[in-house]
Amino acid sequence: MTWSQDFRAALLTPDAPEPKGLSNGANAPAGRRYAVYRNNVAVSLREALHASFPVLVKLIGTQNFDMLAGVFLRAHPPKSALMMHYGADMPAFLTDFAPLQHIAYLPDIAQLEGAIRQSYHSADASVLDPARLGSITPDALDTARITLAPSLRMVCSKWPIFDIWRYNMQSDAEKPRNIAQNVLILRAQFDPAPHPISAADAAWITATQNGATLGGAQNAAAAVEPTYDLGPLLTLLIQNNALNDLKTKDQP
Repeated sequence: MTWSQDFRAALLTPDAPEPKGLSNGANAPAGRRYAVYRNNVAVSLREALHASFPVLVKLIGTQNFDMLAGVFLRAHPPKSALMMHYGADMPAFLTDFAPLQHIAYLPDIAQLEGAIRQSYHSADASVLDPARLGSITPDALDTARITLAPSLRMVCSKWPIFDIWRYNMQSDAEKPRNIAQNVLILRAQFDPAPHPISAADAAWITATQNGATLGGAQNAAAAVEPTYDLGPLLTLLIQNNALNDLKTKDQP
């Protein structure tokens, strides 16, 4: 291990000795200063996790979250200097975190909060003029492909993750129902917002993201719901500037 690796490893290990050869401005051992710096690093990472997962904090309480964050930050140190990316491993971490496995929906809540954060930091993109959809013949539209906005995210869960998120973020929200929910995160302008969607809607979104034609995406949704009507989902996407481009079969 190099000196820099030793320095970094010791930062996230509270009982580890300071790296050898470390001195302060007076050329004396910098043990105390290193301890203060180590504490500041841990506090900063913990605060970043608080900001990224406000619903998790409310669900398990601040004290419990601080303990969780302390274990997490030592198992998953930052991979980037950009703190907006920190915490991406939280859903997988919670899946295997034994003390909280009795709250089985926590990993999906963490995934939803992470997706909202990703949507916020995603690149801007041009918005498709809805008039183009009406200017194409039905046959051409069936073989056309739609590109969705880069800020769009989707989380599918067997838990009522939208209801849980809303109940903890909105003061007038109703209590969560005991249902599975799929959530689409859309960013109309600056702040992303989650929207509950059906399983058929989720199948349409997945097929479209995988490059299916509009006809193919419709078939994917109809396999889940035979009488599927794309209208409500398409309206939601248009209202939230979530359609990026449309290409017909004869376009390169």
